[in-house]
Amino acid sequence: MRKIIKLACVGLILSLSSLLFTVNAEVKMPAIFGDNMVLQQQSDVAIWGWAKANSQVRVVTSWNKKSYSTRSDGQGYWKLTVKTPAAGFTPYTITVSDGQSITLDNVLIGEVWVCSGQSNMEMPMKGFTDQPIEGGPEAIATSTNPGIRHFTVKKASKAAPQEDCEGIWEIAGPGTTPNFTATGYFFGRLLNQALNVPVGLIHTSWGGSRIEAWMTSSSIKSVIADVEIPATDAEIKSQNGSPTVLYNGMLHPIVGYGIRGAIWYQGESNRGEPARYVELFDKMVREWRAIWEVGEFPFYYCQIAPFNYGGGLNSGYIREAQAKGMKTTPNTGMAVLMDSDSPGCIHPPKKREAGERMALWALAETYGVEGIHYRSPEVESLTIEGRVAIITMDLPAHPGLTTHGKEIYQFQIAGENKSFYPAKAALVRNQIFVFSPHVKNPVAVRYCFNDTADTEIFTVEGNLPVSSFRTDDW
Repeated sequence: MRKIIKLACVGLILSLSSLLFTVNAEVKMPAIFGDNMVLQQQSDVAIWGWAKANSQVRVVTSWNKKSYSTRSDGQGYWKLTVKTPAAGFTPYTITVSDGQSITLDNVLIGEVWVCSGQSNMEMPMKGFTDQPIEGGPEAIATSTNPGIRHFTVKKASKAAPQEDCEGIWEIAGPGTTPNFTATGYFFGRLLNQALNVPVGLIHTSWGGSRIEAWMTSSSIKSVIADVEIPATDAEIKSQNGSPTVLYNGMLHPIVGYGIRGAIWYQGESNRGEPARYVELFDKMVREWRAIWEVGEFPFYYCQIAPFNYGGGLNSGYIREAQAKGMKTTPNTGMAVLMDSDSPGCIHPPKKREAGERMALWALAETYGVEGIHYRSPEVESLTIEGRVAIITMDLPAHPGLTTHGKEIYQFQIAGENKSFYPAKAALVRNQIFVFSPHVKNPVAVRYCFNDTADTEIFTVEGNLPVSSFRTDDW
């Protein structure tokens, strides 16, 4: 009995100590707010954290020496917004105080982007085992740049939304850049060079993750009514695939941080469900925008590259589904990677192309830079003249398309019997003429519509690859 009473007293003392610490806690900031961070320019950006319960919290920003104040709630949580100036390379400080203060140093004002997805976004500049980044060593060696900052959200799979994450802001340089997301780094580097502003990259990805893992239960259930959502961490069946778990652990802690937009490289893990992916992608993007409360921000993404999956549904269908995202979801743009030349590796080494093609979208559509060729062409129409199918692409006839002098082998053509045969093809400006001696009356054309075929056709302006496509819905 004495032992039980003693244990109870110890438990009571620990509980009271914990409560006393909460009430008298010093200011604490989420990990996303730290030294070396980048804040979105010319915005009302949210800043939040924890302090003593029911206390006055004051935030002072050095760029305008302005003081902002609010009160923490009963649990010590507080949130307010501060105005940021135009982008620049002058380092600033932010001081937060509830009687005791902390200071965030070396803060830059610039452009902030979230980088998310699965392993092709996660792949670092140093590469994976036996899988290098093309041009990686040179890019790392020349990466010293105080105007590029990177924050990696530590992997966390959770059944409930988390208030904080683990990670620190790092400044680009040979000692840090090897661990940056390669796709994200090349995206940010081009923005930094073209706009001459600081760029902040918030990297939150997990290899092999399914799109459902990055969504909330409400948005998933609007597409999949009978989906199983883990109620506790013990019920998580797949750390990177179960619905909601990566949203809870790796996205929710940063939601609301001031950003310009997001980039996304994911789809391999959902390749068996192309029709559903169109809906899930649309729901996810719209949901992120709604919960972020910074408007309909741009969302640019990579179409998955050709790869020999060794079975299952032809990945041409998921690439087609991804292309539909630009039509179903506003303010989106897709970078085509059909020239990855990596059929034996699911992680193409050409990450510069992936990042920079999304950056071209951002420069043209988000930042209004004129004269940039950023969008791979799509099929505008199919017409039949006798035994020849004529594909017209939605780009100007001059200067049109090119094969760089190479033959075209990846077309197939079919008649009403739905049997496809290899076809010959020729380019004339923005049109492709397709013919097979085995098809007398063609009705449908497919191009690179399989797992592994690389594109053979590019735009003359921009040298952008044409995506795989089909004109049928069989």
